[in-house]
Amino acid sequence: MTDTPLRIDIITIFPAMVKGFVEESILKRAVAMGRVVFNVIDLRDFTTDKHRTTDDRVYGGGPGMVMKPEPLFAAVDAVGTPAARVILMTPQGKSFRQPVAQELATERHLIFLCGHYEGVDERVRTALATDELSIGDYILTNGTLAAVVVVDAVTRLLPGVLGGEGATEEESFSQGMLEYPQYTRPAEFRGMTVPCVLRSGDHAAVASWRADQAKERTQKRRPDLFKEGMG
Repeated sequence: MTDTPLRIDIITIFPAMVKGFVEESILKRAVAMGRVVFNVIDLRDFTTDKHRTTDDRVYGGGPGMVMKPEPLFAAVDAVGTPAARVILMTPQGKSFRQPVAQELATERHLIFLCGHYEGVDERVRTALATDELSIGDYILTNGTLAAVVVVDAVTRLLPGVLGGEGATEEESFSQGMLEYPQYTRPAEFRGMTVPCVLRSGDHAAVASWRADQAKERTQKRRPDLFKEGMG
């Protein structure tokens, strides 16, 4: 386990949205443990006009506004390091999945660029971003919401954040399958009972049942994921 914390810079025009998020739950715990350092950056601090403008009209005409390149480049210039991965959150990006989260959790510096309006100037995409990610085929109000989803998925994978080693290994997607059904006390509730095998104390039988249930659930609910796992 490295002692160097993961540094995550989030560049956004909505810094308050991020600050509330990283000061709660697992992310707060990760900070307290020294596993991650968050730096929330207000993009407007890198504008040069009195109105702190971060967007402008679209060249060629069309609805909406596009985020200007100058503030985004200036912000990355200010916080960037040679090892940084600069991640642009965009609907056009690579689909964000668990293997991507696991890969990003091994990095030492991540910079998230959070778009808004109709997106960002293409020069940001081609000359500044090293990665483009999307959390799904739908449109959000702004990229800040998408960025914090990725940040949460990555941070919880850092060593020790969820407790003992291996704490994330049986979660959905970690093994290419959805997670098996989970139960807790009471053993019977409103006529619904916990499967006997889970109360048997037979660890081999429990493991077999869980594997079968994960396979069955994945095949039924996510046939695309099941097909990938069987390929």
